[in-house]
Amino acid sequence: MVLDPAAAQATQVTADPDGRVELRDHSAIADSPHYNPELAPVPLEQRTWSTYNFFALWMGMAHNIPSYTLAASLVALGMDWVQAFLTITLGNLIVLVPMLLNSHAGTKYGIPFPVFARAFYGIRGANLVALLRAFIACAWFGIQTWVGGLALHVIVGRLAGDGWVNAPVVLGQVWTLWLCFLGFWVVQMLIIWRGMDAIRRFENWTAPLVSVGFLILLGYVAIKAGGFGPILSEPSKLGWGADFWKVFFPSLMGMIAFWSTLSLNMPDFTRFGGSQRKQVVGQILGLPTTMSFIAIVAILTTSGAMALYGEAIWDPAALASRFDSTAVVLVALVALVLATVSANLAANVVSPSYDFSNAFPKKITFAVGGLITGVIGVAIQPWRLISDPGIYIFSWLGFYGGLLGSVAGVFIAGYWILGRTKLELPDLYLSGRGAYWFKAGWNWRAVVATLVGAVLSVGGAYGGPFPADGLIPFLKPLYDYNWVVGMVGGMLVYLALTPRRENA
Repeated sequence: MVLDPAAAQATQVTADPDGRVELRDHSAIADSPHYNPELAPVPLEQRTWSTYNFFALWMGMAHNIPSYTLAASLVALGMDWVQAFLTITLGNLIVLVPMLLNSHAGTKYGIPFPVFARAFYGIRGANLVALLRAFIACAWFGIQTWVGGLALHVIVGRLAGDGWVNAPVVLGQVWTLWLCFLGFWVVQMLIIWRGMDAIRRFENWTAPLVSVGFLILLGYVAIKAGGFGPILSEPSKLGWGADFWKVFFPSLMGMIAFWSTLSLNMPDFTRFGGSQRKQVVGQILGLPTTMSFIAIVAILTTSGAMALYGEAIWDPAALASRFDSTAVVLVALVALVLATVSANLAANVVSPSYDFSNAFPKKITFAVGGLITGVIGVAIQPWRLISDPGIYIFSWLGFYGGLLGSVAGVFIAGYWILGRTKLELPDLYLSGRGAYWFKAGWNWRAVVATLVGAVLSVGGAYGGPFPADGLIPFLKPLYDYNWVVGMVGGMLVYLALTPRRENA
């Protein structure tokens, strides 16, 4: 079903010479309950992001404390620096593929992730995956805010002394740490309240500073350890036999899952892209290089900590707190705090702000969506999720990676294989009619494909809070390959259920 002729004329779609499409007149869809200005297609003249903007975005998102702990945790699990570096680099190259595939629609049509999801899940059904992605982002927002608060606590502690560090304990933590957590939260809420342009400006000027803190940490540890020789000679506790491969595949899935959230919602950013080339080149230059850089820095620093202190200290704030030089601690952690704010805003607030707005377009603005993200991020108790490297990688990252992998499979099947990148742009906002209304606003095929992919990928979840034999024992072997299983399962089921004559 397509738009009636009068509405089609009022919402004329214009194609740019480079293939980008815009909606020149929104009058026929502006009254739809599924429309608001922030979810509307971005006009061509406002799609101004350059290659550097996307590169800076990735530098800001990748260079942060959780990225550091992600790499450092592999050393804590027993890998040597070569094994950890290869695992992370391979994971980032793999996740770059679905990321670029899903980014295309954002640049071509100027639409955010939840509106893109309407093409496959239905106008109402898109809320299912949008809110799934939103709640995962809320948890990540909480994690980033917690580790940023930890770094801030160490900084103030160096200046204020033992009275700050050894303050009375409240709810399991010293009250000064809770104060830093709250302060860090408030600063981020103030920035997001000013909108996307404020985030873009913040990313641009903080991106070059991000690397400074990590390099200072590495340099200090290398000097204290007597150079890189002792660091590079730290042996693997796993070897290259069966023990390594048991850890490698779940860890690889965790590395992929780390950015699998962004692989879905990159249209939230690429909708502002000046061209397909600019966003593609910016992301290719941005994600693999910046993550490889932070990975090697984190791996070498953590290996150096092993040589110095006899243990793998995977939290950079905890590591810095052991340094003798107050100046080194302050400069390094100030840079890391700025990095964490930059990453958190871009990676974990933009998407859920759009997602919550998509659920109630007439009531929730982008800024209000950001505030909701912040509140849920605290309520989810992020200090528990990041308390242990095993839980962090195998339970948290692995489980949600499998869920989102099945959504990615539906997107790729619907947009690239069945739809051949063609969308009916006005119909993405229509209520009760149009190509994407399906049955009462839901496309049951996409929902079934997602559920099947999710069950296959995470049904056998084990370890941490899950049973040792897996939630569904016979699916346990698949859990080590959760993201791949979810993506392939969701894609194949959606292709099998969807008639070829349909575009979604």
